[in-house]
Amino acid sequence: MSSRPVTHEALSRFIESAFVQCGLPEADARQVAGLMADADLQGSDGHGVIRLPQYIKRIRAGGINKHPDIRIVQERAAMAVVDGDNGMGHLVVSRAVDIAIEKARSAGVAWVGTRYSNHAGPASLYARRPLQHDMLGLYFAVGNANHLPPWGGMDMLLSTNPIAAGIPTAQEPPVVLDMATTVAAYGKVKARAKRGEQMPVGWMIDRQGQPLLDPKRSGEGFLLPIGDHKGYGLALIVGLLAGTLGGAAMGREVVDFNADHVSVTNTGQAILVIDLAAFGDPAHFKQAVDTLVRDIRASARLPGVQRIWLPGEQSHEKRERYRVDGIPVATGLLDELHTLARELGIAALTVQE
Repeated sequence: MSSRPVTHEALSRFIESAFVQCGLPEADARQVAGLMADADLQGSDGHGVIRLPQYIKRIRAGGINKHPDIRIVQERAAMAVVDGDNGMGHLVVSRAVDIAIEKARSAGVAWVGTRYSNHAGPASLYARRPLQHDMLGLYFAVGNANHLPPWGGMDMLLSTNPIAAGIPTAQEPPVVLDMATTVAAYGKVKARAKRGEQMPVGWMIDRQGQPLLDPKRSGEGFLLPIGDHKGYGLALIVGLLAGTLGGAAMGREVVDFNADHVSVTNTGQAILVIDLAAFGDPAHFKQAVDTLVRDIRASARLPGVQRIWLPGEQSHEKRERYRVDGIPVATGLLDELHTLARELGIAALTVQE
């Protein structure tokens, strides 16, 4: 399916206008819009503006608190639990990361979990935030719908439960890992459906164990875990850390926010921030990472392999390219966004010529 380019600024302004029109305070709308546009800028198109119609449905149905009291409810020197009061997940997780960074300055390391949060976009956005403070970030989350059964089972009791890590560097692009514990994140399935594309074999299977390739039939099957039983185990542990530990939903308690726009999701996330200075000279660490990155990139390649990539490099390259050429938005999604703009009475998303 074809796409049209839009600038990061135009995309952010459009998203902000939509949220303001639905009653979000301007500052909150601007923050969420910026993070959603950042998702598209780095190529995480399953978590960017494609989610706007869904968020708007939840806001208008009363499923999200437009004026949350986001607050700390449990706290010690190197930890906290943040109650998001059912606010937009981007706001809740951003607050959690800020708290973790401040605590890590004094404690060296900090773990902050959330409860009563919501979907917050790609995990890498939050794992990257400590990098500008010479800190590294590890992020965990419970997905917002269960698409994964326990290994060998059929009841979907687990989600994609992503993990992200942001490792600072000196001159190289930062090492940023962002991965679901399933072979593909469900956002990628939604993006394929929006673009009218089939899924590859290995993403999903139906209830007879056969490959499921049509993303529009995703409700008839479930996602597959990475590494078979190992991915199932990893999804379980991430869910216990990001959900159960902080008092958030896990297992049967998880609300499918794709189908239910009213119920409180009680989504849980967790961020672990480590201050490099607590372990030595940050510059020395970052230079050592640079050396390792260059060694890996320059290492011997198998026949036919053009380049060895480091985690986060392809997103970094997309970010640089999309800033110049514009962010590609599928024409089908553009049509949906134009319809949304008319419904809300706001200006349509401006497309680059």
